Amino acid sequence: MRGGLSPMNGSGDGSRVGTPLPRFLDNSGNLVSSSMVPVITADSPDALPKLLHRVNHRRSILSLAVSKDYVYAGSQTGEILVWSLETFEKVATLEGHQGSVLSLCLAEDQSLLFSSAGDAIINVWNSTTFENLYTIYSTFDLGDVFCVAYSPLQNTAYFGAQNTSIQWYDLKVKDSRPCPTLTSHPSHRNHPFFDSKGPGGGTALKQEICPRSITSQLLETDPENIVQYAHYGYVYCMLLISLSASSEIGKAGQQILLSGGGDGVVKLWSIDSNTSRIEQMRELSGGDSGVLSMVVQDSLLYCGLTDGEICIWDLDTCQLIRSVKAHCEDVLTLSIKGNFMFSGSASGYTRKWDQRFECVSRWQSHTGLILTSAITTRNDRLILITGGNDDCVAIWDVSACELDESSGSQQTQNDQLLSSLSKLVSFRTVSNNPTYMEDCRRGATYLKSLFKRFGATTTLLPSEPDRNPIVFAKFNAAVKKKGKTILFYGHYDVIQAEATVEEGWFTDPFELTGQNGYLYGRGVSDNKGPCLAALFAVGELVQAQELESDIVFLIEGEEESGSRGFADAVRQNKELIGDVDWILLANSYWLDDDVPCLTYGLRGVIHATVAVESEKPDLHSGVDGSRLNREPTIDLVNLLAKLTDETGAIKIPGFSEPVRPVTAAEEEMYSAITTALCNKPHWSHLTAEGIKDHLMSKWRFPSLTIHRVSVSGPSNATIIPRSASAAISLRIVPDQELSVIKNCLVEYLNSEYKRFGSGNKLKISIDHEAEPWLGDPENDAFRTLESAIMDAWSTSNAAGEKQKVKPLYIREGGSIPTARFLEKEFGAPAAHLPCGQASDHAHLDNERLRLVNLYKSKDILKRVFKELPKK
Repeated sequence: MRGGLSPMNGSGDGSRVGTPLPRFLDNSGNLVSSSMVPVITADSPDALPKLLHRVNHRRSILSLAVSKDYVYAGSQTGEILVWSLETFEKVATLEGHQGSVLSLCLAEDQSLLFSSAGDAIINVWNSTTFENLYTIYSTFDLGDVFCVAYSPLQNTAYFGAQNTSIQWYDLKVKDSRPCPTLTSHPSHRNHPFFDSKGPGGGTALKQEICPRSITSQLLETDPENIVQYAHYGYVYCMLLISLSASSEIGKAGQQILLSGGGDGVVKLWSIDSNTSRIEQMRELSGGDSGVLSMVVQDSLLYCGLTDGEICIWDLDTCQLIRSVKAHCEDVLTLSIKGNFMFSGSASGYTRKWDQRFECVSRWQSHTGLILTSAITTRNDRLILITGGNDDCVAIWDVSACELDESSGSQQTQNDQLLSSLSKLVSFRTVSNNPTYMEDCRRGATYLKSLFKRFGATTTLLPSEPDRNPIVFAKFNAAVKKKGKTILFYGHYDVIQAEATVEEGWFTDPFELTGQNGYLYGRGVSDNKGPCLAALFAVGELVQAQELESDIVFLIEGEEESGSRGFADAVRQNKELIGDVDWILLANSYWLDDDVPCLTYGLRGVIHATVAVESEKPDLHSGVDGSRLNREPTIDLVNLLAKLTDETGAIKIPGFSEPVRPVTAAEEEMYSAITTALCNKPHWSHLTAEGIKDHLMSKWRFPSLTIHRVSVSGPSNATIIPRSASAAISLRIVPDQELSVIKNCLVEYLNSEYKRFGSGNKLKISIDHEAEPWLGDPENDAFRTLESAIMDAWSTSNAAGEKQKVKPLYIREGGSIPTARFLEKEFGAPAAHLPCGQASDHAHLDNERLRLVNLYKSKDILKRVFKELPKK
């Protein structure tokens, strides 16, 4: 008997074979050991696949199935992971096996999912509710169950096992048969080896194999529904087909079961339409190599063998028509769709074959073995999904042609959004580094082309000399009923990011990377992703001819550098921009990772430099140091000490007097926030009152920070610097007038310094300033946003009822200089939609944005652009 050495047996499946363990991030942004993103190589550059996304698990992926909505992955842990095919977000983990999940089979109508594993169990699941409906097992010791096939015509599941048998269960008779007991369940039977008597005649303490409570209906295979020794080797794979009209071996439409085994044989089995019993019809033998994988297209059967060959059989005549040496290692998986077939081997490489069976591309999909694959189409794209023993599932676009951009389907728009975001992230639009000035210009030009593609009037507005331009775009109403105009503000510039793993990034920050339901890349969250979500939201309204008002975009390229030149450029182009009724921003984050938010307040900021200079040069402390020599650094330190008292309270006269008291409406908002946060791990050390005090101190009360102190001269311990300077900032809140606070700061520092009687000179410069912003949570903009958020983020309870998630109303301690400026300049109220989660790492390494957040932000903005102008 030839079982063959397969990487899919129950004890050793998917073990690592010396693969590297580089750094990746989990869903919380923590570094974990995971699979390496391999370098894609191809024999034909025109046929290169595109890696759409990669999702990780803690052990090998051994089996895959794909429906129109989900990717199902069977793992070495015994779990079945379910990911959304749209957002790649994990939606469920199915726990029904105690052994490695070796096979997944999706019913033709996609209503049922069948799974088999190394625990000799076949589970039947509802593929949408993920309920474990039935558990099928045999009273015989099967060993590993390698494959399952389901006949909807017979309502029968067939499965092939390690003990060389093929068995089946007719689900039509499940309720008429006696209900079995757990005594014959595989988890309750004695193992012939592990439970045998040891030295002295005793047995080891039996370990409970299946501790979980079995809630599914138990179904025991009838001993008559077994073909013993179906193969002289393990039964590795199965398929169900219907014979064609030209078939010479049976009637047209007759259903046939195909099985492949470790004996190198493919067997064809007829199925009795009344009893579902099988009987061998033909045997296809191409040699001694085991048959590990099979696919069928039309009347051709493709078999992947243990020696790296792929054999092609004509099922009409049962003749071997070709044998190709496809790989140097075992061909562990085959997938076929349309004009292409894909083979995966133990080397980790995938090959793409055309109809003439010529290899058109080859690339490394995984760093270890490719153990499984599945294929589907999505918006005219061919999508290949692969799983391996590097603990991940990779989703590839293997299309031979580009996406038809004329399609207006929802998912196609999302595909275009991702493609455009990938391109925009690739531009290194770092505004505070002159090296990237050309990239900034190219990024702005690309944005302009996107606006133009959707029909907007667009141009680049110059800001200050040698600064990045502002992308201006205007969409005109598609229908005569014109509403109020909305201005959307954002920015395309980003802060610096180094593209090396040693400095914290796990991939190139300027190459959009999909990982575990998140998109990684510099600017993806701040602020390129939200800007494109807004653009595509309007684009969908334009394509549907549902835009009933004008929408104006101002996307600047200097926000990360203080919005240099933005105010002047807006004032100079007010006639071009036109009247504005509402202002929208989307440039911040939720308070945590779970509850959506709306931001209604931002603190303002005053950045200043305080410098003390001496007329003397840098001196030697041993030669010139004395109490009579007023040192600039000591003067500066003494002056900075005058800014706050020992409790941290700011001592500038009148500084805190304008701060408004907390209102009852605010108290309600903070109560909602503390209720949402009190059970979160990050906040568990604080009481509800402590959380409120902490947030209020950051959001609605002013603060003072000393950022750094610098001195002149060489950096050694013997120098008396001739000058010393400090960078300080004041965060101010509504009702504190910016001009008044600036004057108070300067006057206070000058008056306190005069008391020193020092001969050194004090210089104070205001480097950057921004007014605070406070929106009205009760206005139409916030109410429309709230309604759109509650619909977009609604969830279903156990009864299937929709539960709407009310957003938290929050303020932020940071500043966006343009918010209050745009309000005052256009006389229009602003509202702020945070798109990202708290863990998005904006301005940090591995900046990211959850894919579902990107899509839902687009949907929310689309609704606001449609409904707000009518109010």
